[in-house]
Formats: sequence, C-alpha cells, structure tokens
Amino acid sequence: MSGSIISMRLCLGSRDPMKEIREASFITGQGMEGDRHLRSDGRRSNRQVLIMDSETLNHFDLLPGQVRENITIKGLDFSSISAGDKVLLGGEVILEITGDCEPCARMDEIRPGLKDDLDGKRGLLAFVEKGGTVAVGAEVGVDALKA
Repeated sequence: MSGSIISMRLCLGSRDPMKEIREASFITGQGMEGDRHLRSDGRRSNRQVLIMDSETLNHFDLLPGQVRENITIKGLDFSSISAGDKVLLGGEVILEITGDCEPCARMDEIRPGLKDDLDGKRGLLAFVEKGGTVAVGAEVGVDALKA
C-alpha cells in the first residue's frame, strides 16, 4: 500500500493560519521543525503530526489543510491503518501512528455539522519515530507490523 504527499503545513499557533511548506524537517521524538506541536522537553507526545487523506477531504468537499492537518496524502487507504502501524515518508522518515484524531468543535466553524461528519475520519495522529527531511511529492508507504 503506497501513496504520495500532496501538501504539507505547519501549525504556527492554535488560531493562526496554517503555513504551507514544500519541504519539512522531522525531528526524532519531537515532531516537525517549526510546528507548535513540537516537543523538545523529552516527554513523549502522541500528537506530534496529523496526517490526512485527500480522498476524505474530497468526499467532504474540503481543501488540503482545511482540517488543520500537517500532511495531506493521496492514494493511501486510511481505514486499513491503525495505532502502532508505521508510515514511511519519502523512504527516510518513520511515523508511528498513535490513533485517530478526534474532530473538535472547530470543524463546525468550517461548516455546521462537519464535526459529526468527520467522526472517525479526521485523520491519524503520529509520533516521529525516525526523523529526516521530506518534500511534497514524496512517496508514502505503510508497514502494518506493530511495534
């Protein structure tokens, strides 16, 4: 199972617009360089990176980045990915999936009822197991072998 990255963004602040980027640096155990969810205090955070599939966005008539995901991926079946699976970005970066991202009330700011519509479909949260640099267009694969 493989796909590709079609968009990447950094969250600079909780209400700030997402910053679109062409390339991202991932720091082992910390997250994406420049993102507000980066953890440099040595404590593990299961919410370092949010990945989303473009197929779900298209289904709900949403644009990449609109649900505040860091990475938008095309061609990957998110329904077959679960906590503990490894997602390989560009052959270098390894993300460990930590679970589903629960839709928050901010989704209803995009469109009333969207929070409920996205329940179980708002993307996957991940921990950066192995860092590196990845660019838009990079291939994405999944290793379903649990940690």
